[in-house]
This record gives sequence, C-alpha cells and structure tokens, in this order.
Amino acid sequence: MSRPKKKKFQKLKHKYRLVILNDDTFEEKVSLRLSRLNVFSIVGVSIIFLITAVTLLIAFTPLREFIPGYANVNVRKTGLQNALKVDSMEVVLAEKQLYIDNIKNIIQGNPIDFNQETHIDSSLDYKSITNLRSQEDSILRTMVETEEKYNLFASANKNPSTISSFIFYSPLKGTITNSFNMKSANKHLGTDIVAPKNEPIKATLEGTVIFAEWTNESGYVIQLQHENNLISVYKHNSILHKKVGDRVSAGEIIAIIGNTGEFSSGPHLHFELWYNGIPLNPEEYISF
Repeated sequence: MSRPKKKKFQKLKHKYRLVILNDDTFEEKVSLRLSRLNVFSIVGVSIIFLITAVTLLIAFTPLREFIPGYANVNVRKTGLQNALKVDSMEVVLAEKQLYIDNIKNIIQGNPIDFNQETHIDSSLDYKSITNLRSQEDSILRTMVETEEKYNLFASANKNPSTISSFIFYSPLKGTITNSFNMKSANKHLGTDIVAPKNEPIKATLEGTVIFAEWTNESGYVIQLQHENNLISVYKHNSILHKKVGDRVSAGEIIAIIGNTGEFSSGPHLHFELWYNGIPLNPEEYISF
C-alpha cells in the first residue's frame, strides 16, 4: 500500500470525542469516542436495516394494497377464474344454440347451413362436417318426413312393420361394460350399463308390466310387454317402482339402478330386448 493511501486510511481511524454538555452548568452528560470509520459503518448498517424492514413490512402486511398498481393476489386470481368461466360459458351457449338451430331445421325439413359461423375447426372440409351428423339426427329426419310432425313416438310406433320402425327411449345413460354376445360360452343376451348410484331406470317404450319380482340370479327384475311381440327386460335393480299390470309410457321411471342378484358384480343395469322370441342387440337400436 502506498504511503498516501495508508495515510488516508489511518486518518479514517483517528479517534474523535463527541461530548454532550449541559448548556447551563457545562456538566458532561454523554461522551463518545468515535472515528470516521465507526460513523460510516453505523450509518451504513442502519440504512440497510431500515430498507430491509420497510421491504418486509410492505411484502408481508396489508400495507402493500395501498401501493398504486399493486393488486391483491386473491382479487387477481378470482378475476382470472371468472374470465375463464365466462369464456367457457360463451362457448357452451354458442354450441347449444347451434344444436337447437340444427334440431329446428331437422324437424322443419330444412337443409342445415354449414357455412354459418361455428366453433368447428375451419380446417375440416364440407364432407367431414357432414359426417359429424349423428345417426339419431338421420333417424329423426326420416321419421319426421314420413310420419306426423309433432307426435313423434305415437306416429312412429303406430302399426310398425319392422323393429327398425320403433323409436326407442334410452333406459339409462352410462358406460357400456359388457355388450350383447350370442357367440360367447355364457351367451350374454343383453347389454350391461354402469351409471352413478341411485340413477333411475326408464321404460324404453310404452307398454305393460308383465313381470316385477325378485330372482336369486338377477335380483329385482322388471319386464315390459310392448306392441308387436316386443319385450324389454331390466335386471339387477335395487328398487322397483312398478308392479305387474301397470301401464307405463316411454321414458317413465320404472326402477332404480342396483347391484342385486348372484350374477351382479357391481351397480349396473342388464338390459335385454326380445322381438318375437328372439334376443336382439340393444346397441343396434338404442344410444346409451
């Protein structure tokens, strides 16, 4: 270290006495022996402590909300969630409106305008969009064009010539776990549908209850006789709401989903459809 620098450093370490006296009596009250280096150190540490204290006070106390431009985190989070919900609701409403408009066009026999603004990907060509129309829409269009305009079930089921003339009501909306299979060793003659607990089972067509009893194998079972030798069977129910001889309408609640009988491995509906004594695959006629 050069002599001038050393001299400056030594100058910082020179001791000074700070004395506080009584102005009237000149009595010494406080006497401090300090150097310039001590003063600089104390002032520096005090500034750092003050800055740290103010930062912590603002960051972890409600005082931060009084700073202009500093928004409450919970308010910002709630606002973002509300914006996302509003956007989702707009999309759902647009899709529902499009669905309703298409149903109106189908019932009135008008062609569907696929050039209208929708949420369908614009990269799809006209043929791809046309293929999105469900099988149920095609059946409904054919039925409306050939039968009465408003009484859909009555007109479609009046003196039908074949089973395909019926308009079936889905007895239960759920997940299919076991399909109709005549070729299996046990010959599964129906469709198994799983749905949440206490879901209602509905009549697939208008008919009369011909069986509503408990069986060891299938638990609570209810069978309906429909027109043209058509019979529907509902097995493994927890509760039966109809008795033998009752007349039911299509879509009317007849039972509650259950897990009864030796052949049941969990809450579900085993649904069978018989036509002229022959078991049919329900999935070919009903959308579950």
